[in-house]
Amino acid sequence: MSRIIAIVNQKGGVGKTTTAINLAASLALAEEEILLIDTDPQGNSTSGLGISRDNLDKSLYDVYAGRCEIPDTLKATVLGHLSIAPSTIDLLGVEVELVDRDGRERVLSNAIEAIRKSYRYIFIDCPPSLGLLTLNALVAADSVIVPVQCEYYALESLGLLTKTIRLVRGSFNPTLDVEGIVLTMFDSRTNLSHEVATEVRRYFGDKVYATVIPRNVTLGEAPSYGKPALLYDVHSKGAQSYLSLAKEILNENGIRQRA
Repeated sequence: MSRIIAIVNQKGGVGKTTTAINLAASLALAEEEILLIDTDPQGNSTSGLGISRDNLDKSLYDVYAGRCEIPDTLKATVLGHLSIAPSTIDLLGVEVELVDRDGRERVLSNAIEAIRKSYRYIFIDCPPSLGLLTLNALVAADSVIVPVQCEYYALESLGLLTKTIRLVRGSFNPTLDVEGIVLTMFDSRTNLSHEVATEVRRYFGDKVYATVIPRNVTLGEAPSYGKPALLYDVHSKGAQSYLSLAKEILNENGIRQRA
C-alpha cells in the first residue's frame, strides 16, 4: 500500500527541502518506487534533483490550472526509482487563483489519486508557509514529517504547526497524523543543539526519530550539482544520516508505525 507523506514546516531554513530530496533518494536506493512532488514555488527540490526549471513543458502549476494531469508533468531523476513532479515560479499564482474555486483545498489530493498505486511512497515538499499550497498537501497526505532545526525558536514553530495539523484534521483530513519529527542541522559542539533536542524529545517522545541530521557541508553542496547527497558523497555524515533515517521509516513492514 502506498503512503503519502508531506514534509512541512512553516518556518524556512530548517532543512525541509534537504530532507525531501535526501529521504526520497535514500528510499529509492532501497528499490522502492518513489515520487517527490515539489509544491514550493522556489522549485529547490526540482533543481536539487537535476531538473532545469527553465526547460519544462509542464509543471505542477499546470495541474492546479487544470491544463494537465500529474503523469504529464513527471520527470525521471538522476536516481533510478525516483521521479519528481516539478515546480516553477508560476506556482506563486496558485494561492490567488484558488481562492474562489470550489474544493480548492482538494485539488492536489484529487490529482494524486490517479497515480497513488504506482508508488510506494509519495513525498510532498511544501513551501515555508501555511497557505493554500501547504493546505492542499496536508489534505492529500496520510501523515507529515516535520524537520525541526536545532535552534532557539524550534518549539515555537513546532507548536504552531501542530495546531494547524489539528485544524486540518478536524475540517478536511481526519486521518492526518504526524509520521515523525526529524532534528536537523544538529551541531554536537553547541549546548543549544543538545538542549533543543532534549526539549523536543521531552514534548514529543517517540514521534521524534532516533536519527539526527547534522550540520554538514555535503548537504549544502550537493543541490548545486543537481544530486542528492548519497550520489555526491555517500560516505559523508549527511548522506549517511539520511540513509539511517530511511531505514527507520522502512522498518516494521515498510513504514514506521506509531501509536
